[in-house]
Amino acid sequence: MKEESADPTDPFRTARREGPVFECEFQGKSLPMILRHADVRSACKDWGTYSSDAPMRVPIPSEEDVRSVRQLPVEIDPPEHGDYRALVEPFFQRPKNNPEMIAKTGVLIEELLRDAAGKESVEVVRDFALPLQSRALTYMLKVPESEAETWIGWGTHVFRDGDDGSKKGATLDAYLNEAFDRAEGSDGSDFFSALSQSEFRGRKLTRDECLGFANLTFAGGRDTIINSVAYVIAYLARNPQAIEFLREDPKRIVHASEEFFRALTPLTNTARICPVETDVHGVSVPADERVALCWASANRDEDVFDAPEEVRLDRKPNPHIAFGFGTHLCLGAPQARLIVRTLLQKIIEKPYLLTFLDAVENVEHESRYERAVAYGTLHVAFS
Repeated sequence: MKEESADPTDPFRTARREGPVFECEFQGKSLPMILRHADVRSACKDWGTYSSDAPMRVPIPSEEDVRSVRQLPVEIDPPEHGDYRALVEPFFQRPKNNPEMIAKTGVLIEELLRDAAGKESVEVVRDFALPLQSRALTYMLKVPESEAETWIGWGTHVFRDGDDGSKKGATLDAYLNEAFDRAEGSDGSDFFSALSQSEFRGRKLTRDECLGFANLTFAGGRDTIINSVAYVIAYLARNPQAIEFLREDPKRIVHASEEFFRALTPLTNTARICPVETDVHGVSVPADERVALCWASANRDEDVFDAPEEVRLDRKPNPHIAFGFGTHLCLGAPQARLIVRTLLQKIIEKPYLLTFLDAVENVEHESRYERAVAYGTLHVAFS
């Protein structure tokens, strides 16, 4: 029985009030979903009980049918996790500390907004958010911007935008292998050549390890950023007073961005593995079976957030966990923040008027809940 909810973005409200876990079937197996903010954060810190050392099984649904490599560093526990993460951290921190990338992202968004303003209608998901994420990613990885055209062709998700995930996974594998082949012997400045020359604890990375980093980079945060951009634009188009609120004091953009991430929470949940039989808040989980950490529920926890169903652009404090928590805090968080903050900044700098035209929601259909996550299509007029 699916719960009836006045808020389709929070189908876990009743279950969260009734107990700390909610059992739901995924791929034929029942998984307890940890719902409450404090419990999810506690599980994130307890990697001995809730392990990420589970190749292909951290995403929900699991990805054994679409890839064959462990995504690094997300599918490994400490202490190895920290050493793996350090290899790619310089690239993923560029949106936070590299002035050239920050400036180029601003120019890119100005260009996209200017182009959108010249049209009667823009389909935001594929014609604005997808090229924005793809082109900005080339800046972060220090590869030619022309590579974005290939990535745009993959759609909003490398595996799940279309019917044949295994075929799309093979396409990604072929692309990444070719990229690493070309990187052999290069100067090490871009993402692929840097990984091809990297060492882990005194030895050269294997090809599978290189592929694991790259697989996560292209599959891990793609749709989440695209959904976030679409959500922000739809909200501003439906609530023009929000644009004026930000124009009155641009310093509000930082708090507004974090509230958008909390309110949307583009990734509903991820899994952890219990290495031994474990009691998870009263539910017995057999050894080597999964538990779901429900970010979407935790970010609507009434014990933490006042009126969590409301989007409050000046909400503070805002201890959301849309980017995860603890050791496995999302590598891509700096890029997501740069894109959303810059988008808001560029919209308020000029007298843009956004008009909501129509949309089809992107809805997750699971055995015991349905959750709206941004949009499959979204038409907005920019003028």
